Parts: sequence; C-alpha cells; structure tokens
Amino acid sequence: MTTNAISNDPFIQNLLAKVKVDSRDTFSEAQLIALKEAAVGGRQWGSHSLDVRHSLKFWHWHYYFVFVAGRNRRDMTRREEALAHVLGIVAVALLLLVPSLLGYLLLSRLGLLDLFQQMLR
Repeated sequence: MTTNAISNDPFIQNLLAKVKVDSRDTFSEAQLIALKEAAVGGRQWGSHSLDVRHSLKFWHWHYYFVFVAGRNRRDMTRREEALAHVLGIVAVALLLLVPSLLGYLLLSRLGLLDLFQQMLR
C-alpha cells in the first residue's frame, strides 16, 4: 500500500478523525498499516461453517441480517465452561423430554394410550 492508498483507506480516515489535529500528520505509513492490522487483522469472519447474509428492502429502507454459526475456537473461561456444561445438560434433557411428551400426547389423543386413567383406577 502506498502512503496515498493508506491515507484514503476508510478505516484509517475514521481512525485519524478521532486523533488530535496536531498528531494526525505524525504517523508514518508503516505505523498506519500496523494500526489497521492490529485492529482489523485478527478478525476471522470468513471461517464459519454456516454463513447466511441477506438484505431486505422495506419501503425506502434496506435492512440486512447475518446469521453465522460454527465451532467455537476460543478458549473459554471457567464460568463459560460451567455455563456450557449446564446448557448442554438442559439441551439433552429437552431433546429427550419434548419428543416423549409429544408422543404421549399424540397417543393419548388417538386413544391408544391412557396412562393417567389406568393409574387412577
């Protein structure tokens, strides 16, 4: 990147707009490039297994939505690990309980199963 190209970069322009006027011209090209790489270079937005991006027009306005999902590659804190463990247990319980309950309700509705009536006799 040339000095002209780096100074025309939208990220650099936004960054320099927040810096005091007397300090703006003191940054070298290498410093500006290093600041941009430090701020933006660490992002890994493109490596999701599920990446859905779409925009919708609603009268005069455009709205966009992004849905991304994938394996968490970050190290978790102890609190996050505990929460993930609890949520995993809840998810497994729901995956077992909800279909069982729906099956029972369906069979009861069809008259094929009526456990509560048999228990009360």
